[in-house]
Amino acid sequence: MILSPDYAVKVTRIIEQFYLSLAYNLIDMKNKLLLACFLFIGSGVMAQSAYQWKTATSGGYTYKYVTHDPTKSRFYTLKNGLTVILSQNTKEPTIEFRMAVRAGSNTDPRNATGLAHYLEHLLFKGTDKFGTMDFAKEKPLLDKIDALYEQYNKTTDPAKRKEIYAEIDKTSGQASNFSIANEYDKMMKAIGGQSTNAHTWYEETVYNEDFPANATDKFLALQAERFRNPIFRIFHTELEAVYEEKNRGLDNDAWKLNERMFELLFPTHNYGQQTTIGTIEHLKNPSLVEIRKYYNKYYVPNNMAVVLAGDFNPDEMIKKVDASFAFMIAKPVSLYHPAPEKPLTAVQKVDVYGPSAESVELNYRGYAQNTRESMLLDLISSILSNGKAGLFDINLNKQQKVLRADAGYQQMKDYGVFSLTAQPKQGQSLEQAQQLLLDQIQLLKSGNWDGSLIKATVANSKLGLLQAFDNNGYRVESATNEFILNRGINWDKSLSAPDQMAKISKQQVIDFAKKFFVKNYVAGLKHKGEDKNTLKVEKPAITPVNTNAGETSGFTKNLLAMAVKPIAPKFLDYKKDMNFGKSGIAEVITVQNKENSIFRMSYRFDMGAWNYKLQPYAAQYLSFLATDKYTAEQISKEFYNIACSYSINVGNEITTINISGLQENFDRAVSLVEHILANCKPNEQALSELKSRILKSRENNKLNKGAILNGLMNYAQYGPGNPSNFVLSNDEVKAITSDQLLYILHNINNYKHTITYYGPQSPAQFTSVISKLHRLPSEFTPAAPAKQFTYTNNATNQVYFADYDMVQSEIRWVRNGGLFDPALSSKVNLFNSYFGGGMGSIVFQTIRESKALAYSTFAVYSSPDKKDKDYAMIAYVGSQADKMNDAVVGMNELLNDLPRADKSFDASKDNAMNAIETSRVTKDDIIQSYFADQKLGIDHDSRIDEYNGLKPLTFEDIKAFHAAHVANKPYNYCIVASEKKVKLEDMQKFGTVSKLTLEQIFGY
Repeated sequence: MILSPDYAVKVTRIIEQFYLSLAYNLIDMKNKLLLACFLFIGSGVMAQSAYQWKTATSGGYTYKYVTHDPTKSRFYTLKNGLTVILSQNTKEPTIEFRMAVRAGSNTDPRNATGLAHYLEHLLFKGTDKFGTMDFAKEKPLLDKIDALYEQYNKTTDPAKRKEIYAEIDKTSGQASNFSIANEYDKMMKAIGGQSTNAHTWYEETVYNEDFPANATDKFLALQAERFRNPIFRIFHTELEAVYEEKNRGLDNDAWKLNERMFELLFPTHNYGQQTTIGTIEHLKNPSLVEIRKYYNKYYVPNNMAVVLAGDFNPDEMIKKVDASFAFMIAKPVSLYHPAPEKPLTAVQKVDVYGPSAESVELNYRGYAQNTRESMLLDLISSILSNGKAGLFDINLNKQQKVLRADAGYQQMKDYGVFSLTAQPKQGQSLEQAQQLLLDQIQLLKSGNWDGSLIKATVANSKLGLLQAFDNNGYRVESATNEFILNRGINWDKSLSAPDQMAKISKQQVIDFAKKFFVKNYVAGLKHKGEDKNTLKVEKPAITPVNTNAGETSGFTKNLLAMAVKPIAPKFLDYKKDMNFGKSGIAEVITVQNKENSIFRMSYRFDMGAWNYKLQPYAAQYLSFLATDKYTAEQISKEFYNIACSYSINVGNEITTINISGLQENFDRAVSLVEHILANCKPNEQALSELKSRILKSRENNKLNKGAILNGLMNYAQYGPGNPSNFVLSNDEVKAITSDQLLYILHNINNYKHTITYYGPQSPAQFTSVISKLHRLPSEFTPAAPAKQFTYTNNATNQVYFADYDMVQSEIRWVRNGGLFDPALSSKVNLFNSYFGGGMGSIVFQTIRESKALAYSTFAVYSSPDKKDKDYAMIAYVGSQADKMNDAVVGMNELLNDLPRADKSFDASKDNAMNAIETSRVTKDDIIQSYFADQKLGIDHDSRIDEYNGLKPLTFEDIKAFHAAHVANKPYNYCIVASEKKVKLEDMQKFGTVSKLTLEQIFGY
């Protein structure tokens, strides 16, 4: 498997959707980075004959395709050189889009790093036709701003620079009288887009969207205009947002470690010599002239690709794309051609200090894309770490020799990076953890591993892609990645890679490993301690600009007036879309899979950690246990060999045992799980190590600012006794016995549970099979009642503060809003869309676009997942510590007074309704939707009521909702910041301050 590195520097312009309130880490993009790389050299598709390029003509256009391609992608090259990749998938009426540019930070000028990333931000600001009320009046002011920045960059005297910047600020304010902030995002919202985003990385800048299939003409008209003549307006507030982005990176120890390691790994190549976000010095001296030159040089059709996957006719779509982008004119493009790196001949070491948990990472420089060497490294990464049966999984994680260990291969165009990572366990040094990683490399080189791992890796890859290629997002990411790496010419090789991997012998792996893994790596040691070199980008004085949110350009009016054919929503009928039955005394719910041979089954228990504090630890313990027939290691290998998975997930109120894989291995997988649960045996050494790991993980939690902030929020919502600290004490953890945990595991099937199944068997077939495999008691054992938490109801503002060594401050507002009321669902949906969800929202436009107070901000009226729980009004700002006071004032103004912007409201309403109209709940998501509605006390598809409720809503309804549930209420302010950078007297202005200890927050 190809993994993005833990500490990737793929700078992503994230649209702050409201659901990010629970997961908003903007720097560590591990799970988002180069998704399609997994396809490129480590995965494949179901076995077919050879993958060969063919040429075909249809609808007047010639295209290339690869035989047996499961995505049925067509590769076109238009007359102006624009690459167009189309993949038809009609399962739902939506389309995923990527506009890919083969240029990123590698092609930044050496004296202007971060330029490509700046440009990415500016491609959301409009053109001479939209984003402006009167471009003729706006242009002279923008030209003046361009000239002032050039003067600013050439000036070194601090007083003079300050004077020039004041003039930039003044002129920007004047120019903003004619601009319309975020009009692009408003149009995307109005036509039904749900995921506006973009990112810049080493050799790519990619813009991504999704949209309803019926809005294709509107969408293409907007994208063509967007890239026709972009105007770089509202720049100095956007510049401030990039400063904030940089400061967030300076607060991220993982980011800093990655940068330092890449500097040594690539002493010549820009992978190591230029960062995507740029240096502080270059960020402080931007040039709009240079940014325009970069756009003109690299944003040309012969260096770009339009990638689309979804519900369309390819013959019709290619005509529309061609007509939309025919204005583009090809130009010669000279991309980055670095001098080859010299071989690394020694071990180099990097030490990074910061407040987060300790870790060690070893990086080896890999090879160019689509080489046999890179394929071998990808295979080796799975031999070492695949989550079940790799050397790291069995020898390090399963034996608990470290807190965690992973291996992965990250592929770029010119080189790859092979990484080994570990977090040390209790009492273990970083050097000891490093040696354990190297010991596994030695085992690899010595051949002391099971050669069947190669076959199993290929089988698991194919299974993963059988599911992944059903997703339009995965399709476009895969095709986009191919274009960035090789213009798509190696798509045939990428598809055939797993079959080629299957031909590799164990001895070939050994021979390669002996040559590759020598003393040629960079060791990165992340220590806990003070970073004495911490810097930050200082904020300039900025006057809020006018956003003109209520204005609309002529282009936008015409675009939105274009007629579209409505898409009718499709709702679930739980009685028809699912099958209900019984297996013994257990309820059975099934949905038949008529597409392929994959199954997913679960036992769903209505109990969790709030019923039994020991249950999460029992689930963890199980993975280290043997039975009378199998060792723990044999169990992991068995599941990997049959390409099946199982897990026990313990939530607060629900526990699930999940089993998945190919139906042909269903009986074997289920029987194995049943055997494990019934026959697992105690392992005192494993329990001792587990308890040590738990205690170490708790120490690390106390070093995680995100965990601290969430703990503060729970404290604010529930008081001293809350979900975050409802855990065993450290002494109670130390006292856990094997008998306690085994009792839970051996008896779990005696508790009430529902069996769910999505797979190819009919309900009758499944019930017949599962009744033989899954033994049930004559009656279920009643579960202990779940812990009930009492919501706080403060009469005055409260401030909960936690000290953390960081450049920024993170503030979260929270107040409880009363019990769930299904009648409010439509209003909650529309309020969130209008007020605080996305770049076109009131909160984002005011806090970031107008006042430049934060890179990240959102606000949401959060709905509970159960009918007896409360709503919560949550708002968030992550800003420089010295801007905290202004940020709090800005957010409070919005919480108390809802601005009216009719066009934004209309777009929000259209977007909310379109999201329901185009959503299609299928497969086992039908079962999950059923359970979610059941928890809310709703016996039908809740989207029916929400959709019908949206239709009559007006701004006055949302205004009344805001007044009743949000405005002029007491709030809890949860603040994580450094005591050195924020003042107690400032926080006291917000409310009564309580500085919480980590023990109060976490309960240990």
